[in-house]
Amino acid sequence: MKTIRQKHYISATPEEVYTALTNPFTIELWTGYKAEMSTETGSEFSLFDGDIVGKNLEFKEKEWIKQQWYFDGEVEESIVTIYLKPEKGNTRIELIHENVPDEVYQEMEDGWRKNYWGSLKQFFK
Repeated sequence: MKTIRQKHYISATPEEVYTALTNPFTIELWTGYKAEMSTETGSEFSLFDGDIVGKNLEFKEKEWIKQQWYFDGEVEESIVTIYLKPEKGNTRIELIHENVPDEVYQEMEDGWRKNYWGSLKQFFK
């Protein structure tokens, strides 16, 4: 198991980024895929038309999101924490994705960088 750590900058406010990450309609706009999402603690979510599924653990509006992502056959919890911090008119995103299975680590690292944050950056251009 490995941990992914990334920092990215989005040309939007933390409130706008938080909404883009938690509102299913907005998620569908920037991903192009069906999404199921709620900010209710304990609710399950589905992103990228079911390619990413898990449970929402905690939220602090405009500041952070904590989720458990599911991987087939894995017992250890894979925890994603996304911190949103205002910085010079942008939002600095700090991602920590813990307990990523070794066999999908590189795919997940690339997926976060290109599909997730890359799409979100394009959305806010």
